[in-house]
Amino acid sequence: MPSPQKILLIDDDATMAELIGFMVGAFRRGPLLVEHASTYEEGLRKLLTGTYGLCLLDYHLGPRDGLELLREAKTKQCHTPIIMLTGDSGEETDLAAMDGGAVDFMNKIELNPRSLERAVWYALKMSAAVDELRDLAAVDELTQLPNRREFDRRLQEEWERAVRFRRPLALVSLDLDRFKPINDTYGHPVGDEVLRHVARLLASQIRQSDCAARLGGDEFALILVETDRKGAQYVASRICALAAATPLQVAAKQLTLEVGISAGVATWPEDATNHEALIAAADADLYRVKRSRKLAAATAGRSVG
Repeated sequence: MPSPQKILLIDDDATMAELIGFMVGAFRRGPLLVEHASTYEEGLRKLLTGTYGLCLLDYHLGPRDGLELLREAKTKQCHTPIIMLTGDSGEETDLAAMDGGAVDFMNKIELNPRSLERAVWYALKMSAAVDELRDLAAVDELTQLPNRREFDRRLQEEWERAVRFRRPLALVSLDLDRFKPINDTYGHPVGDEVLRHVARLLASQIRQSDCAARLGGDEFALILVETDRKGAQYVASRICALAAATPLQVAAKQLTLEVGISAGVATWPEDATNHEALIAAADADLYRVKRSRKLAAATAGRSVG
């Protein structure tokens, strides 16, 4: 039997909370479990945990109102769908709730098990569809890693957390060596296999709290939380060595391709004062590494000659 999906009810009226719990219990589909919070502060704290499939929010919460809570939750990136409940019948209240981010608005006087059930399941269904679209918008289709949009969001989020708590944060910028000749020689399908191979390698070498993303083309990046320069350089070196030691086998073409990766590292607080500057610093270090390799190769060629 599946675990019941949780609904958070935020309402300072204990009698109404009991009534809504009874109505939800009478739903024809389930299972659903109602958890009750009786104050603004308790309700917001529970809502922001992200563990609820839906929130039923009373418009009137003592000295503070549900509309204020709704707006505060949305500014804190809460994606839980919220249905506003009120005893008011004014159209202005309805519009204010919807403008604030509520998915629906229901008058308590008109509530019954069937109308509440329709509203709840519609909101849950729409939320699932929005979540699916959000996931698709955040993922690179080829590699299944987070894409540039999601990388930017995650980096800003981790930057703000690092600054707030004065904890180190590292960014590793990576790109593939000699990727264009692979595409030109063997075609883009093989190039795509190389990109997927690298994506799997990167994902296998980071912690769950970190983030590996494809930024576009053959460019990748790692966000390493709670990581200083020494730790980031170790991760970058380990990945480059692993890639060199793990050639790609393309069975369909009976090919064995060596895959080289170059990496640049930047850290906070040493290298940047904002997350955009951190990206620029990691890219600059990557270009420095690639220039050094080219110079070393050219010098070696002259020596042999």
